[in-house]
Amino acid sequence: MVLKIRQTGSIPLALAGILVLALVATGCVGNEPTSSSSQERTSIKVTGSTTVLPIAQLTAEAYMGTHPNTDIQVTGGGSSVGVQAAGEKTADIGMSSRDVKSDELKKYPNLVITTIGIDGVALIVNPSNTITSLTTTQIKDIYAGNYTNWKQVGGPDQAIVVVGRDSASGTREFFSEKVMNKGDFTSTQLEKNSNGAVQQTIAQTPGAIGYVGLGFIDNTVKAVKVDTNGALVEPTIANILSGAYPLSRSLYMITNGQPTALAKTYLDYILSPEGQSILAEEGFVPVK
Repeated sequence: MVLKIRQTGSIPLALAGILVLALVATGCVGNEPTSSSSQERTSIKVTGSTTVLPIAQLTAEAYMGTHPNTDIQVTGGGSSVGVQAAGEKTADIGMSSRDVKSDELKKYPNLVITTIGIDGVALIVNPSNTITSLTTTQIKDIYAGNYTNWKQVGGPDQAIVVVGRDSASGTREFFSEKVMNKGDFTSTQLEKNSNGAVQQTIAQTPGAIGYVGLGFIDNTVKAVKVDTNGALVEPTIANILSGAYPLSRSLYMITNGQPTALAKTYLDYILSPEGQSILAEEGFVPVK
């Protein structure tokens, strides 16, 4: 009699077991992909005031240096652009170097405004100009077009080239209120779209005068002292802190609602000792 040996299927079962183990190892059976959300790159957009711009750029670079999975995109455009971008949620954070207006708050009632620093608005001239100080009245008359030659205010016999900011600028808004008392600017004023553009124009134009944030004073321009009741006050951090310098304002970061996630941790970083030290190094006044 010939005995027949029946196939038990042990070999196919073994192969099936190997296949199951392989699928488990690759995450295809009963598990989601192994990538972690904590490793995903997170991004925010920050836009607005060109005065606040260097603070935002430098603090963003420092923050991203220790948080490699973050991307903080910073652009200028002016304070009005910053308020609108925050209100319309086209940016996560808006930057402003002026107070938010009542009509803006009415339009965007959920705006949350965070003060990150204090700045002074400095009057600057070309280093070749012999003028060293001006009263606020003289500054107003220059920007109104009542004075057209530097000799009218004790300077050289040279035509005054008036340089200012465009209508979206928070610095212009501040200057209009504090110096011009909301009066008209001269029609010959050259309007620039950033502090840097004003600075560059003054550096290249002997008869020019302009106004910029404190952080934009360097050796290519000369800051003019403001004659305040006979006291000649320089635009310095010490004079702003003491209240002696008359042209100072707060700097803001604005969000639509309370900041969350990366927007919150980034703002927390700006207000941290490290972030405030970066702000101070750029010539601004810390708030903490």
